[in-house]
Amino acid sequence: MKARLAPALAKPVISAIMAASLLAGSCAATSTIPAAYAAATTNTATNAASAADAPAATAPATIPSYPDKNPSSNPLDLAVSAAIVIDADTGQLLYSYNIDKPLPPASMTKMMTEYMVLKAIKEGKLSWEQEVSVSKEAASTPADGSQIYLAEGDTHTVKELYTAMSVASANDATVALATQLGGSEAGFVEMMNATAQEIGLTTATFTSSTGLLDTTLIAAKDTAKLAMTILKEHPEFLDYSKIPSIKFRERDDKPMINNDWMLEGNKGNANFAQYTYDGVDGMKTGYLSAAGYCFTGTVKRGDTRLISVVYGTKNKGKRFLETRKLYDWAFTNLERKTIVQPKSVVESAETVKLAKGKSKTVAIATESDFSLMVKKGSTPQAVVSSTSLPADGELVAPVKVGQKIGTVTYEFKDPESGSVVTKQLNLVATEDVEKAGWFSLMMRGIGEFFSGLFKGIVNLF
Repeated sequence: MKARLAPALAKPVISAIMAASLLAGSCAATSTIPAAYAAATTNTATNAASAADAPAATAPATIPSYPDKNPSSNPLDLAVSAAIVIDADTGQLLYSYNIDKPLPPASMTKMMTEYMVLKAIKEGKLSWEQEVSVSKEAASTPADGSQIYLAEGDTHTVKELYTAMSVASANDATVALATQLGGSEAGFVEMMNATAQEIGLTTATFTSSTGLLDTTLIAAKDTAKLAMTILKEHPEFLDYSKIPSIKFRERDDKPMINNDWMLEGNKGNANFAQYTYDGVDGMKTGYLSAAGYCFTGTVKRGDTRLISVVYGTKNKGKRFLETRKLYDWAFTNLERKTIVQPKSVVESAETVKLAKGKSKTVAIATESDFSLMVKKGSTPQAVVSSTSLPADGELVAPVKVGQKIGTVTYEFKDPESGSVVTKQLNLVATEDVEKAGWFSLMMRGIGEFFSGLFKGIVNLF
């Protein structure tokens, strides 16, 4: 059913929340869409496609009923089952459609496997050059999905297998890494679900490392949150996701082809001319009959990086064209604005009392900025909602410039959508304050004693 646009949605709007409560609400947004996007576009690059998007053997599953918080908020009239765009830096929600319903992510599941491999490398549990012996389980991966035809006992480095997983969506390479970390794919799946809970993916249920089973479910909001977590904690992910093609073995006749046809690196490839988009450098495609064609993408223009997710398009190319609509809308209608500058002084918290210092107070200001994606031409304003500062006597000299003293929370209410965005900033010292000498402290104490005594006498009368 085509979404009906309410009068309040006649202008582009944003519905925003911060990463800590990512996607707790929903938003709607409109923009003028080029006529070229009005009709569905069929795939014209089948000769370059990889088997990663071929239908795979799936176990029968029933997607559980789930309350849709915003099933009709689709003012761009996207031909998808779900869609979302967020600001990768803050988690601010820019566009959402049906983002709360758990759906099969297909091979986008591999983003969790990729995240966990990168996490293991960072923690020293794996290394890029570590040799992995291919398990029987990995070598037995069904042949009807994308693979690089690993044989049991083959040895390849973590980097080689990770590249195959990232670029070619190779299921056997994915299972090889999963069994290396979890002992078996089942053991790794347990780790996946535990990790999902740790990073707050409340709608995620993983049943495989690859996404071959449509019993794996995750809502678009959590797929976007996973993508944001990856980019914040492991930006090196993009070094692999942006590779258009690469050989797995030198003796291979053909290279592995990345199914992300939007990659800027595909410029010059006539097969992908209608799909490439400046600034796109990831992240993951997927297909299952139960899911349709899916895509988690990311694009960077200037100081703005966006993350998008679309589920359920009808063909391979359409998922990229629908993503293009989202990016075009965002870059055409929104801009990043700093509404609180770094080193801003908070009127209600200009100084904090300081014990045992040469000065009795220390000046403080915000450590960083508060920036948002807002409607172009708008003049957004933020208000202080709360501050957290040391109680009298808690802060003791010496204090150094840049030392964290407390926090301030700012609140921004979007005048069009009514949505509220909050951001907590550190308050830091803007000056050095040395500890006072013993004589100064003694004289100060004597003065405070007589001052208190005098006040006590005055209060008697």
